Amino acid sequence: MANIFELPDDLLASLIESFPCRDAQIRALATLLYPRAAPCRNLIIHGTEATGKSAVTSHLLEALSSASSRDDDDDAPLFNHAIVKSVECVTARHLYERVVGAVGDALQWEGRATVGRCETVAALTVELTKMLKYDQPQERDSRFVLVFDGIDRQREAPPTLLPALARLSEIIPNLTTIFILTAPSPSLLRVSSVPQLYFPPYTKSEYITILSRPPYLPPSLPNTTPQETTDLWARFTAAVHDALAKPASRSLPGLARTCAALWPRFTAPVAAGTHRAREFTKLLVAARAYFQDEAVLEPGITLAKGPISTATKTGEKEARSSSKDLAALLPPTARLLLIAAYLASHNAPRHDQTIFSTWHSGRRRRGGGGIAHHITKKAKHRKIARKLLGPSAFVLERMVAIYAATRQEWVNDNDDGAENQPTVDGDVGMAIATLASLRLLIRVGGAGGAGDTMDRGGKWRVGVGWEVVRGVGRSMGVEVEEWLVE
Repeated sequence: MANIFELPDDLLASLIESFPCRDAQIRALATLLYPRAAPCRNLIIHGTEATGKSAVTSHLLEALSSASSRDDDDDAPLFNHAIVKSVECVTARHLYERVVGAVGDALQWEGRATVGRCETVAALTVELTKMLKYDQPQERDSRFVLVFDGIDRQREAPPTLLPALARLSEIIPNLTTIFILTAPSPSLLRVSSVPQLYFPPYTKSEYITILSRPPYLPPSLPNTTPQETTDLWARFTAAVHDALAKPASRSLPGLARTCAALWPRFTAPVAAGTHRAREFTKLLVAARAYFQDEAVLEPGITLAKGPISTATKTGEKEARSSSKDLAALLPPTARLLLIAAYLASHNAPRHDQTIFSTWHSGRRRRGGGGIAHHITKKAKHRKIARKLLGPSAFVLERMVAIYAATRQEWVNDNDDGAENQPTVDGDVGMAIATLASLRLLIRVGGAGGAGDTMDRGGKWRVGVGWEVVRGVGRSMGVEVEEWLVE
């Protein structure tokens, strides 16, 4: 017969071997769950993503359940568990019914097939009480652990869900409820003295320790001993962590994927015989481009050519990609309305009649000789171009008026064919709704209420910049700059 307050050290040793750098959490969790240690009613396990919360809990519970079923001692306590992933449950009722099903399957309860709808916590309590009612003397020190994994991401959760679930252990004596989440609030369960187990993020030394073990350890390199490969891998993972910790390896899986992607390129000189595994500094200098180029980790990223700064290349790349995508995805009417919105945001209303009226704009604008260019000469006192300033709000009716006044000329200038040209009775309302849903048009107010998209007095502003609008305009054969008053 085992002594009181005795942990199964053989199980913990194998578990600590499987999850390095988490021995303190494993022992604390086993102490709070094992029936002959210090079992608790409720337990909160929290920590950031990919810190081993769910994996350690699941493997420990599985090991304790397996040991309980294999124990030949009649006085050995019964131990069982069920894990419910809250992210897989659409509603609170779905969560309750999933709990009943998981507990019934874990206990192999014969009446689980006859359980009906479970819509409230009260109904859940009744069903769990039926299944977890222990009458035999040898079952009085048994323990059942119910785990709610990711309960903070439960959809359509009522505000009293967690406090109600925390009361289950007060009604069912042999029940322990575990809540796995990211960051608990001070009054999460509204119950005093609830133990909390924190899984902190891994440190650099812990990252190196974990990655230097299977299954992360790579095979030996050609013409290199296994020890030299291990030493090189340890120094390589440290360099990757220092170089790419923030953008690419914020978690253990991210760092492992990054190391796996860079390792063949980093060790290519060793495989080719030009460098030795001990020449880490020379290998790092030869592979410095891989630590600076994000295209290695994200093949879809392409950088601009030319001797320009990184910030300039990034800005031009994003603008070019955005304008190309919009020109390909948006229908013609939506593109024309987006240009009209940009003009309404960057041109003063007093210039609308001069630029867009039929009486003034009888001739086409070619080579920058339009009315906008003529007005620019009279406004030389402006020191900053209007297109460089932030967009101003405009009334929806004004944008539609600009679209109606310029649509015919912009369509005629389009050489893509009649099949791509917007018709006179195009669905302007649908195009405006599409731009608003994509946040290309942003509502800033209106007397008709924020929900009325077609309110003629509603105020909007354009949500894209000059580079995007210029690309969209050129896809329609429109030089937007000729319509701007500087």
